[in-house]
Amino acid sequence: MEPVNVAVVYYSATGNLHALAEAIVEGAEKAGAHVRLRKVAETAAPEAVDANPAWARHIEDTAGIAEAGHDDLEWADAVLFGSPTRFGNPASQLRRFMETTGPLWFQGRLADKVYSAFTASNTAHGGQESTLLALGNTFYHWGGIIVPPGYTDPIQFKSGNPYGTSHVAGDGAPGDVALDAARHQARRVVETAAALKTGRA
Repeated sequence: MEPVNVAVVYYSATGNLHALAEAIVEGAEKAGAHVRLRKVAETAAPEAVDANPAWARHIEDTAGIAEAGHDDLEWADAVLFGSPTRFGNPASQLRRFMETTGPLWFQGRLADKVYSAFTASNTAHGGQESTLLALGNTFYHWGGIIVPPGYTDPIQFKSGNPYGTSHVAGDGAPGDVALDAARHQARRVVETAAALKTGRA
């Protein structure tokens, strides 16, 4: 059986989602998957970015990461989407990419894949769950198979979010609990996608 292909597609302004995405890549690779890490294009005005040194620095630091394309979604058996929460919803940068996928959806090329999501907000309870659930609405339309972390590992009782890995950015960079939760979520996605791939074969 071929290894599971996993795409990690995310948007990060100042680095928190990037850190979670890297932990997800690590967890997926350790579970035996082939992984592509992809950021979505920055669409904010340059003056907005330049007004926040951390934002501008993060764009520079991640210049070498390829931008997500439709081919990444077609290649993948499973896709994990990451976005900061913006008033309880995914960031417009990620939504913009997702909303270009109509042709793939119409041809059924996004159906029957495994999907999962992760997020961060500046404050505790700052829209994390609603952001993850909003991403799920798109997965339903695609005909995806949603795999949340649930409470399937002891780390989930520390992180406390069964919908997907989440982090409170106001507390600083993601720590061990959030990063371990991200790795667990990735493993669970890979294991589920592998079982589906085996069954179909």
